[in-house]
Amino acid sequence: MIYDSLQALTRDAKTALGKGPIALILLEDEVEADSTVRHHLDCGFGAVVVFGAADITLSEELTDQVARVHHDMLTDAALEMAVNAVIKSAPGRWIYYGYNSEYLFFPFCEHRTVGEMLAFAAEERRDAMLTYVVDLYAGDLDAHPNAVSLEDAHLDKSGYYALARKDNRGNVQERQLDFFGGLRWRYEEHVPWKRRRIDRIGLFRAKQGLTLQPDHTFNELEYNTYACPWHHSMTAAICSFRTAKALKRNPGSGYQINSFRWRNSTAFAWHSQQLMDLGLMEPGQWF
Repeated sequence: MIYDSLQALTRDAKTALGKGPIALILLEDEVEADSTVRHHLDCGFGAVVVFGAADITLSEELTDQVARVHHDMLTDAALEMAVNAVIKSAPGRWIYYGYNSEYLFFPFCEHRTVGEMLAFAAEERRDAMLTYVVDLYAGDLDAHPNAVSLEDAHLDKSGYYALARKDNRGNVQERQLDFFGGLRWRYEEHVPWKRRRIDRIGLFRAKQGLTLQPDHTFNELEYNTYACPWHHSMTAAICSFRTAKALKRNPGSGYQINSFRWRNSTAFAWHSQQLMDLGLMEPGQWF
């Protein structure tokens, strides 16, 4: 199914969005577009909706399995427009959103589906799940000058930290933290302050009046919390080449970076256990 606008998608929402949890894949370019879509189909989402400019192509095999929406992700507020349009069209449904070259991992995802995981989250009376955006980067930039390689992917095994989140009046927000680390921390001189956080509420349940804001938070405060009041909640990870790709593409930083590897780099195993061992996601009470 191909839709030439967000409006066309929302008019046909019952057909396009199917049943079960929804994955929204936002294509900024063609880098690993196919592998991103394929990964999220394999996660068990009931519907995968792909947003991107009309000239970004997907393989024919994948095109037949997704809803494709022509929506240029490089325009201002493109993210919020796409996500909020789906929120209004799918009340009560769980939604994931991520860009191309970003891959969702959740505890035990190798043998459990995203639907099983979200059913458990709902039993814990959670309507949103914190996801850490974990930077991936190619180990050899000479071989992979755009910093993207699934076979040579690396990540930082340390260097992550959190600060208390405060509102506009300086009051600490209950069970909310701003998380930092990865390439945005190591190369902070090239990253604007407002874009250095690595936390994203990447999985959430849509409801009337809910709105995604430009800083990846929601207008409902409870949606922005990392855990429920009574115990640790499950978290997930979005393993992303997006920052590495941007740092190499940006003329102000690209020529200064010969390698992203440092003493705390390690090869990415493409397995949820590694992320849990590194403390980059939390199984909570789910075993």
